[in-house]
Amino acid sequence: MVLMVIVFLLLVLWENELTGDVMLTSIEHLHVDYPQNTVPRRYCNYMILQRVIREPDHTCTKLHVFIHERPQKINSVCTSSKKKSCPNYSEVFCFQSETRFRMTVCQLIDDGTKYPACRYHISPIEGFILVTCDDLGPVNFQGYVE
Repeated sequence: MVLMVIVFLLLVLWENELTGDVMLTSIEHLHVDYPQNTVPRRYCNYMILQRVIREPDHTCTKLHVFIHERPQKINSVCTSSKKKSCPNYSEVFCFQSETRFRMTVCQLIDDGTKYPACRYHISPIEGFILVTCDDLGPVNFQGYVE
């Protein structure tokens, strides 16, 4: 039975490897978890493995945020009057949400670890999200303000 579970997980991860390029470009796939997954323990470890979130060099991502709000509410951020320079790019404008969003911040515990052996510290927070937008809605999650 255990062997069957391991084989199944390997097949799922392998399938995600093959289709990952398409899925990983979506803000919804990378950052939205609504309704919030009910994994009681090791939430970040589970979600990051499930969604195959890692750095291009196959190391674990140092920080990742999951937003626990409806996609429609996240889409509405693009109509916010709070437009400002993004924290990482001085020439790109971000839209800041006008209300606080529920989120989970996943902070890597062991720096330099290779994926999938990632372990994360979990911090549930509420804050304002920052996103870049195009004509269709949010494109990239740029961070948050508590």
